Amino acid sequence: MSEDIHHEEWRPRHGPWPVAVGVMLATFMQVLDTSIATVALPHIAGSLSATTDQATWVLTSYMVANAIILPMTGWLGNHFGRKRVFIACIGMFTAASALCGASLDLPMLVLARVLQGAGGGAMVPIAQAILLESFPPQKRGVAMAAFAQAVVVAPIIGPTLGGWITDNYSWRWIFYINLPVGIVAMLLAEWLVEDPPYIQRNLKAAIDVIGFGLLALWLGTLQIMLDKGQEEDWLGSIWIRWLIAISIGAMIAFIVRELRVEHPLVDLRIFRNRNFAVGVTLMTIIGAILYGTTAELPLFLQTLMGYSALQSGYAMSPRGVAAFVVTFIVGRLVGKIRSRWLLCFGFAVLAASAFLLSDINLQVSMATVVWPTVLNGVAVSFIFVPLTTTTMSQLSQRQIGGATGLYNLMLNIGGSSGIAFVTTLIARHSQEHQALMVGHLALANPVFNARLAAAQHALAREADPVTALHQAYAMFYNLLDAQAHLWAFVDTFRIFSLLALCGVPLIFLFKRSRRPLAGAAAQVH
Repeated sequence: MSEDIHHEEWRPRHGPWPVAVGVMLATFMQVLDTSIATVALPHIAGSLSATTDQATWVLTSYMVANAIILPMTGWLGNHFGRKRVFIACIGMFTAASALCGASLDLPMLVLARVLQGAGGGAMVPIAQAILLESFPPQKRGVAMAAFAQAVVVAPIIGPTLGGWITDNYSWRWIFYINLPVGIVAMLLAEWLVEDPPYIQRNLKAAIDVIGFGLLALWLGTLQIMLDKGQEEDWLGSIWIRWLIAISIGAMIAFIVRELRVEHPLVDLRIFRNRNFAVGVTLMTIIGAILYGTTAELPLFLQTLMGYSALQSGYAMSPRGVAAFVVTFIVGRLVGKIRSRWLLCFGFAVLAASAFLLSDINLQVSMATVVWPTVLNGVAVSFIFVPLTTTTMSQLSQRQIGGATGLYNLMLNIGGSSGIAFVTTLIARHSQEHQALMVGHLALANPVFNARLAAAQHALAREADPVTALHQAYAMFYNLLDAQAHLWAFVDTFRIFSLLALCGVPLIFLFKRSRRPLAGAAAQVH
């Protein structure tokens, strides 16, 4: 009993804020790379003589490798030592970034991205575990506020920064900029990070090779299926059906394996903790909404409003600014206001922001888009900090390393699902709305006939009557297509609003912490 108390009261030799700066530098770099390459894909494809579809493997390969390593974080830390793994991950990520920038062809770049994703996979959960352990229980809300700056803000500014670098320099510099940051992060980690006494290197616990194979098969097929599903028409494609079957089978086999093996790769028994199970579910929902809207809004601005990649990034930037400012305020509110009410407010504002975004049309100004995105940033800040502290509130420090890996894995899976949902819904609903509206363009409609004749007459000044008629039809069809896609975007934002409201009842499943680990920072009652 005294040993457990000693473990609970352990604090690092350095103050919590220097440790936070050291680990967050690496975390920000890693999270930024999940989104910074998205706007550079056309440039990468052109530079490496590949198609845009082939270039998407630059994103997919990173996400697959990242997802496979995430749940292994606890085992890696216990087997090799958390500090050693953290520094090795930073080094691997930095070296792989150099390879990405120097890639001569697409296969080389994809391989380098796999190494980069594998190196970055453990960095975020390890950094989160270090922050939770470095701060006293009553200050953990502030610690998670600092952590949220990377997890929430970096994916938002990534496309803007990537677009600016690509437009003004070269796509290779979106990877080269990681080199000085990575070197500084390694030096700070060597100086500031230390392993707590309960992290005991257990070299006898050999890696569960079968479990690792099942994990890689499950998450690899899942990520590829989510990324390529819409492109291949989902269940209309036989190989997508095979991926779904393999992913489900591997997931079931992995769960059974990990519950039976003596030294599991991933401790799934942690899901017996109700707060952790509820928190992971809510984080998956947040991941879907956050990444889904981050993918959907620039798509609307660029395809329907004619914005450039950089302009759409500017329209999204206020969300990052709002999240950056409000997160520190929320970090101080955690412990003073019940986390339950902070979460309810956050989910309500998130639903309101998505609903406001559904009130769009083809004549909206940038301000109409900016204000809902600012609310979105405020909402995510009110959710992320109390959600993380409450989710981890009833776990022992021994469990935090593995728990943060699973927590961030579900954030990534939720994000991948949200992006897949957006691309599918926009494609399918635009077809549905087009089929419903095309009847208005029938020749039997006198209004359409009058508009068509007027358009043909105007265009006949520059072309012969037959060509003018074809141009008039094309003009009306393009307008119909734009309206159909607009309604598809409206539908998707409304569904995200409803999804946010669905998270509210789950908040009341959290139970009040009885342990000093949570302290005042995570009481939900």
